[in-house]
Amino acid sequence: MPQFEDSQAQRAQARFIRQSMAEPLLSRDREYHLARSWREDGNEDSLQELIRAYTRLVVSLAAKFRNYGLPMSDLIQEGTLGLLQAASRFEPERNVRFSTYASWWIRSAMQDFILRNWSIVRTGTTASQKTLFFNFRRLRARIEEASGRPFDDDGRQAVAEELSVPLADVNHMEGRLAVADQSLNVRIGEDGETEWQDQLTDERANPEDLVISIHDGLTRSEWIEQALLELSQREQAIIRARRLSDDSATLEELGQALGVSKERVRQLEQRALQKMKSLLLERVGRPADLFAEV
Repeated sequence: MPQFEDSQAQRAQARFIRQSMAEPLLSRDREYHLARSWREDGNEDSLQELIRAYTRLVVSLAAKFRNYGLPMSDLIQEGTLGLLQAASRFEPERNVRFSTYASWWIRSAMQDFILRNWSIVRTGTTASQKTLFFNFRRLRARIEEASGRPFDDDGRQAVAEELSVPLADVNHMEGRLAVADQSLNVRIGEDGETEWQDQLTDERANPEDLVISIHDGLTRSEWIEQALLELSQREQAIIRARRLSDDSATLEELGQALGVSKERVRQLEQRALQKMKSLLLERVGRPADLFAEV
């Protein structure tokens, strides 16, 4: 039954493609009239005629992208969505053919679909990475043909320069395109009873260790805060700015703020740390490692 359904889907797709390619081409004036009728009057018949006429463009572009291993029907569907986007945004008065404008939207829709579905690993997130993904194979083939030798470091550098992308991105993309995704459920070993995922090591902390770590962190934070309260306001300000801030202040900055020399700030900091160490030692009854670097 699945084979029969696949065969039916293939025949339906072939029929759709033949019908699309048989649609008559639109003249510039007819295209302009339909676009204005849809944009200004909301005439859905005009929209349908415009879409039918340029579905051939969707089919043509889908054929160019089918070497990425995704179903032609899905590419056509995504391209049609891009065509509809083009129809909703097209401005006839700009003196640009709708086919030229629509091509950009159709291609963009297909490329986004390919990037989302070609691999479970996100392949390209920036415009330059997207350009690299869709041009790497073509440029590699051209360079290999011109040089008459396998793709090497010089070829990778040439791709990076032509597309204005970092060489590291070219190396990474080459590796991504060379290896297909593999299921973690693939059977390995002579007996075939072991799955690939069984060989992976989970390096995360177990739940018990994680809870203990969180609890210890909260306890340390509480003890440090209580020790801080035993310091003078100036000492507290120095410790918070120097030791408990993501953007640590320099001795010179604190000296200017407090109206003392940076050497005096260093002395106050050392004295405050010693006070805190003594307080923590009394609290836990063992050497405090929170400020061990001093």
